[in-house]
Amino acid sequence: MMGGYGGMIGRDLKTVEAGKTFANNVRLCTLATSLGGVETILQHSASMTHSAIPREDRLKAGISDGLIRLSVGIEDVNDLMADIEQALDKI
Repeated sequence: MMGGYGGMIGRDLKTVEAGKTFANNVRLCTLATSLGGVETILQHSASMTHSAIPREDRLKAGISDGLIRLSVGIEDVNDLMADIEQALDKI
């Protein structure tokens, strides 16, 4: 468990559909394009911040179709883990 600061996590869920499904099923994470706040914020880059960039260009830049970026906030770690697990189960 971290103390005094948050953390940034990235995870490749392999497909755009998997990324969207995960992003649409978390309950505690706020879906947003800005990743700076005290609350946990989630971003699916391919369908949000980088959606206007052609797929080939995104892939060259290391932004896969299923990339999820998570800025971990101050919520209870067990609640966050349970939320992430239930969203992953829907993929």
